[in-house]
Amino acid sequence: MRNEGLGSWPARRARKTPHRAALIHGDTTITYAELHDRTTRLAHALRARGVRRGDRIAYLGPNHPSFLETLFAAGTLGAVFVPLNIRLAGPEIGYQLSDSGAKVLVYGPSHAGLVAGLPGSTDVRAYIEVGPEYEAAVAEAANDRIDEPVGADDTCLILYTSGTTGRPKGAMLTHANATWNAVNFLIDKDLTADERALVSAPLFHIAGLTVLTLPVILKGGTCVLVEAFDPGDTLDLVERHRITYMFGVPAMFDQITRHPRWPEADLSSLRMLSCGGAPVPTPLIEAYQDRGLTFLQGYGMTEALGVLFLDGEHSVSKAGSAGVPHFFADVRVVTPDLRPVEPGETGEVQVRGPSVMPGYWGLPEETAAAFADGWFRTGDAARVDEDGYVTIVDRIKDMIISGGENIYPAEIEDLLLTHPDIVECAVIGVPDEKWGEVPRAVVVPRAGCSLDPDEVLATLSGQLAKYKIPKSVVLAEELPRTASGKLLKTRVRKRFGNHQLS
Repeated sequence: MRNEGLGSWPARRARKTPHRAALIHGDTTITYAELHDRTTRLAHALRARGVRRGDRIAYLGPNHPSFLETLFAAGTLGAVFVPLNIRLAGPEIGYQLSDSGAKVLVYGPSHAGLVAGLPGSTDVRAYIEVGPEYEAAVAEAANDRIDEPVGADDTCLILYTSGTTGRPKGAMLTHANATWNAVNFLIDKDLTADERALVSAPLFHIAGLTVLTLPVILKGGTCVLVEAFDPGDTLDLVERHRITYMFGVPAMFDQITRHPRWPEADLSSLRMLSCGGAPVPTPLIEAYQDRGLTFLQGYGMTEALGVLFLDGEHSVSKAGSAGVPHFFADVRVVTPDLRPVEPGETGEVQVRGPSVMPGYWGLPEETAAAFADGWFRTGDAARVDEDGYVTIVDRIKDMIISGGENIYPAEIEDLLLTHPDIVECAVIGVPDEKWGEVPRAVVVPRAGCSLDPDEVLATLSGQLAKYKIPKSVVLAEELPRTASGKLLKTRVRKRFGNHQLS
């Protein structure tokens, strides 16, 4: 077998545990032997549509077996898989398709309308809708073995992450990046071959894909795929499938505790609860501990995958910390002159290791700027205690985390400034009981103009994903700036973050 990448995983797993369930979706169960067969057939179908080594294959749709089949089929051909965020608006999807140069788009029926409205300027030449069309393509294709040579350092994925300039950047992740990251989780989380993981976190995010699904598949466990999170359904699925492992952002776990069935739900099968995407409140940790469950917390990002991990043993004593580096990861927290911080001192988190991306797609200058002396610069500020546990204290790049989704203000601000009656604006995060924080727009109207906040927000509809659209608008006479004209976001937050809306 000349394929050293993810595309070989179904074949390698099928020769070890062919009859073990790999994926469960609704009433459908796919064994590892079937996953290998379907992946091989899909690879032939994609090759028949012109896909060759290095070509990009995009996927747009909720969690479904076809997502993983497309990922592995792309890897079988030496192609590159590009998962797209289903919460993005049409123009955002169109940009990522054009930027990546995707040749094929596989999409769910829920997004058929959006796909039909995409601009014709993309490089997409073949569209496959999940359902009868997709199943026919798989069934009619050959299942002859494909032995394309794929190296560990070949690009496996392009995952888009918004940049502070407002334009999303495609993080290139290699097969080695994804493999070493899965190994880190196998080491630090003690996954077993009979793991049954509930995958309700979206697969187009690194957490749902690389924290949960890929490590479980590598180990030979079973992934129960759910298209959308619902707290009541989660409790039902845990009981029905005897789920042992699940991942969620704090907002998801909080909603579960607020469900009427929470006190008497049967959670006896659960061994591991992994939480990330935002700081975990101590009361939430205690709510699960009262049910005999322990959180495994962590910190990571698209460009570096898993970085820090806080094990269950220290979930209380080091509450609020993101933990220590994964086994095959190195982390330093440094001052701007790259001096290691003293305990309690704040600095920037930088990471190095086999799961760190080689760079951004088509952006050599941004790639160079993202690294310092061989270390990836996360843009996040943190402190390190005397025991080496890292606590994230701020987001240097002004990123807002809302329900586990990363929101970059510059992207929203750029669109707000296209409004004819807005002369200045700043987007900040404000506390929200459900989502942790949500964006708020602070805008300065053009002289003599009367802005309607609802009208301002309406102009963003269809231009941005709903979760990025600010939940409130505050009108201001001016925004605080330095003498050189640089916006002082800290003062904006202080002045308008607690602004009472009428």
